[in-house]
Amino acid sequence: MARVSTYLNFPRKTEEAFNFYKSIFGGEFGNDGVARFSDIPPSDEMPPLAEEDKDLIMHIELPLLGGHVLMGTDAPESMGFKVNFGNNSYINLEPDTKAETKRLFDGLSEGGIVTMELQQMFWGAYYGSCTDKFGVQWMFNCTGN
Repeated sequence: MARVSTYLNFPRKTEEAFNFYKSIFGGEFGNDGVARFSDIPPSDEMPPLAEEDKDLIMHIELPLLGGHVLMGTDAPESMGFKVNFGNNSYINLEPDTKAETKRLFDGLSEGGIVTMELQQMFWGAYYGSCTDKFGVQWMFNCTGN
């Protein structure tokens, strides 16, 4: 079945981030829960995993709204990753009601930065944006009541 998802890389904060998102959106982690780097079978092609990286998250996913799935992983530097957060990606949420929009906006902006307060816009939507405490940018666009 086709779907659209957003994948996020975190520098050792994936579990904290996804528990935060789960507290806002509810639901359960999909795809058999949380896969950790320690779940990777040993291989001659891959160097041994650093002890401090074994408990990090290799893959996690959380259903959000309307079939959209948020996925993530830790990106440990010991495995050659370097996470650089930029301004090139947002997750756009389109809740059904203004009340749900406000609930999600308030939850995700807590401890983060509000870049545009929720307000009625000229295109007819209740719109706002924020960057959460993990550096992920969110847009909210509600055309319902």
